[in-house]
Amino acid sequence: MAKVLVTGGGGFLGKALVAQLLARGDEVTSITRRPQPQLEKLGVRCIYGDLTQKDVVFSAAQGMEVIYHTASKAGIWGSYADYEPINIWAVRHLLEACRRLGVGAFIYTSTPSVIYRPATDFAYVDETTPYPSFYDCAYAQTKALAEQEVLAANSPQVRTVALRPHLIYGPDDPHLVPRVVERAYAGQLFQVGEGRNLVDLTYVDNAAQAHIAAYTHLERCAGQAYFIGDGAAVNLWGWIKELLAQVGAPPIKIKVSYRLTRALGALLEGIYRSLRIAEEPKMTRFVADQLALSNYFNKAKAERDLEFKPQVSAQEGVRRLREWILGEGGANLRHRSITVL
Repeated sequence: MAKVLVTGGGGFLGKALVAQLLARGDEVTSITRRPQPQLEKLGVRCIYGDLTQKDVVFSAAQGMEVIYHTASKAGIWGSYADYEPINIWAVRHLLEACRRLGVGAFIYTSTPSVIYRPATDFAYVDETTPYPSFYDCAYAQTKALAEQEVLAANSPQVRTVALRPHLIYGPDDPHLVPRVVERAYAGQLFQVGEGRNLVDLTYVDNAAQAHIAAYTHLERCAGQAYFIGDGAAVNLWGWIKELLAQVGAPPIKIKVSYRLTRALGALLEGIYRSLRIAEEPKMTRFVADQLALSNYFNKAKAERDLEFKPQVSAQEGVRRLREWILGEGGANLRHRSITVL
């Protein structure tokens, strides 16, 4: 049994990770900004505060053996200043707390977006792929900077690991599935590009499993980054169309070229910035790239070093997702207003 701190324990990945840690018998503390009565009922010690405040971080980290840092500001729109506090400052506070308080392990939830290059396919690339010199998305930029600091902080006193799960999905998903399914139910979803692009997907429980595996095999994987996924890549639009059919959503009838969609994203970005519109454009260059280009990775390093074999198959993950959409999760998806893809 270990004493562990999970940042963002009330989030999508955080909840799955907390559940697996509790099942292992670990003593779990979670730090979030908002009350989490569900976690409290499970016996999780909950601390409510802001990770950008050093005193809050140090208080939460006291006495811990490992910190799992899943919290971040996600999204595809906003300035660097919007993302910097939670995605960079919080990481620095947590790493400093590890060094000063004797926390021996720091497992960081990163993203494949750290190697993102505009208008570029990523087909079976591995962890030797370098960081780019330019980002057109503040989320990817701040996550990349934070990941580099995490890996550079690795030492005999504080072992650090960065995990890069791609497109986490599953029941209660607040990101990928709602955006796609809501638009489909509203008849507003269109295919971007020719539909041949392959992507990795990661079921949420598998992403949580990888975090625990990183801690379990810390001596072997410290100071390293790892791509994580369910296994073989899938055809993105084939996967989406099959899921929509299974949940009774209208089929996709419109296909728009990648070049036109990306140009539209650039135009909307320019308009929103010039008019200082805070909300996210309905299309951006980053989204166009994600929808039309391949993003799948060589995961042999995780299989070797972490001994990572997903416990939930891709088929079972989709089945659970489908049941959630058709059940408790579906009502809101059918009726909620659409803001972004």
